Amino acid sequence: MPGIREVRRLPYSAEQMFDLVADVGRYGEFLPWVIATRVRSDSETEMVADMLVGFKALREKFTSRVIKSRPEALEVIYLDGPLKDLDNRWLFTPVSETECDVDFSVDFAFKNKMFEKLAGQYFERAFHKMVAAFEERARDLYGSNSSSATRVA
Repeated sequence: MPGIREVRRLPYSAEQMFDLVADVGRYGEFLPWVIATRVRSDSETEMVADMLVGFKALREKFTSRVIKSRPEALEVIYLDGPLKDLDNRWLFTPVSETECDVDFSVDFAFKNKMFEKLAGQYFERAFHKMVAAFEERARDLYGSNSSSATRVA
């Protein structure tokens, strides 16, 4: 299953970044291609949510279970949608009280192997655009604690 991973050091606490990523209901406000979200159930440790994504005339709905381990990790497990599989994991490692490393990885598999090869070429670009959207959202919510984020790995 193809995958991609990025680790970034951000000038925000692990708790701040966990809260931002766990707020799935607000993804439509800042993530590219997210048209709508619906949180079906939510507790301290687990959430089930639908996300409608679209680009031009293409629209698809994904359903995922989010396992929450505050403030260390979020694991997103694909339940239903157009792909064969799509799982991602967020790890938040404190560096100081006001800085953390964010480790974000995505693994995906398309139902059609030919489509997987074609889409895989664009997936990395889309992944980096999503990471940038989360960073910008953090700046909008929490302000700028330093000049910039740095790539760790």
